[in-house]
Amino acid sequence: MADSQYDLVVVGAGPGGYVAAIRAAQLGLNVACVEEDTLGGVCLNTGCIPTKALLSSAALVNELRDAERHGITFSRMNVDLGPAQERSRAVADQLSKGVGHLFKKNKITHIEGRGRLLSKSSVEVTSTDGATQTLAADHVIIATGSRPRSLPMLPIDEETIWSSTGALFQTSAPKSLAVIGAGAVGMEFADVFSAYGSEVTVIEALDRVLPVEDKDCSAVVARSFKKRGINVFTSAMVQGAEVSDTGVTLTFKDKAGAEQTLQVERVLSAVGRAPNTEDLGLDAVNVELDEHGYIKVDDQLRTNVAGVYALGDVAGHQLLAHKAMHEGVVCVEHITGQGHHSVNYENVPNCTYCHPEVASVGLTEEQAKAAGHDIEVGKFPWVGNGRALAGGHSEGFVKVIRDTKYSEILGAHIVGPSATELIGEFVVGRHLESTMEEMDRAMHPHPTLSEAIGESALAALGRALHV
Repeated sequence: MADSQYDLVVVGAGPGGYVAAIRAAQLGLNVACVEEDTLGGVCLNTGCIPTKALLSSAALVNELRDAERHGITFSRMNVDLGPAQERSRAVADQLSKGVGHLFKKNKITHIEGRGRLLSKSSVEVTSTDGATQTLAADHVIIATGSRPRSLPMLPIDEETIWSSTGALFQTSAPKSLAVIGAGAVGMEFADVFSAYGSEVTVIEALDRVLPVEDKDCSAVVARSFKKRGINVFTSAMVQGAEVSDTGVTLTFKDKAGAEQTLQVERVLSAVGRAPNTEDLGLDAVNVELDEHGYIKVDDQLRTNVAGVYALGDVAGHQLLAHKAMHEGVVCVEHITGQGHHSVNYENVPNCTYCHPEVASVGLTEEQAKAAGHDIEVGKFPWVGNGRALAGGHSEGFVKVIRDTKYSEILGAHIVGPSATELIGEFVVGRHLESTMEEMDRAMHPHPTLSEAIGESALAALGRALHV
């Protein structure tokens, strides 16, 4: 016998889970959300939000180092990661409490504990003290997220070998830090610890930093990092690691095949994430996983088991909070018969919040060519934008790829100031199937960074005005 009956039980209260719960409650369902940790999941507590708080602090540190050009001088300047880390925790805690408030506002039952499927319509919840209860539900959503992966030779211990979680809780910057992996997570933490005084070395197995981004954007970021004294090795493979009381000795092969030895106090392992599918009762009800361990779902986020759904990181595709949130809404709207769309995984923006920022949506130039499109590429540099020059941040560009047949936006790539904010224009443009001409004809205020959107569209049409 079930202890409680609900229309929907959501297992996991990260961005996908809590948004699904809220939207379901708005649509009239009686909803319970099971979470064994803090509301908000990785994103609010140990991911997106606190890292952006730290990056904001790092950006301010770098601005102050350059303050003399604004007529501001110091007799001395000291930086301390401790207060910045404390601030990042306060921001995360505030937003996590906000989710709790939204649950109360929408009459969602928050059940603390670990949830696992007993059947396709029942969930067992085990609390921290070992007590169990059973929830019956017409529908169950699995939204349990993902966790950092470890390299075999670098098992994460959060003392000497950090994951992104361990890095977030440091109150002082080590003298030296090796970052393994130059994706968004690795590059963001390299930015933070470099600003606070660490000698940082980034090691990436692929041929460039931010390998999922357009190669021109990757090149700008690599140059900027090297200019700031961050060592960057690409096409480099870690061969071994020896942990001692004083730190870690890494051996790796560089691009030329030469063996390098690097001694550092700490290592950040940022080599990807694995889905949290263990101990969820998936085997008991025969929920199918793909070859990488993610739960297989259709375009309505349904698993192969009727009444069981999965979304967010645990269901694959891009491991991004905003993708999970969209999936949460799509899933429950289909559950309630209100669904009229699915998630367009080809229009999910990528954002990296290091400095300079990088953001993109759609195809890279190389991908567009490989797909057989006849393209025109428009690139507008920030040195041609008055607001960027006035703000002192003019490295980088806005780059767009246009299909010449219909003038549609195949891809957009921004590196430089406020890239992660500006990319939204191209996401909306692609969603509305706008042409490049329409992107130009939408008037942008002057002087703003957003003018570069229109100028890049003009550049793709062969008639940029300010370059």
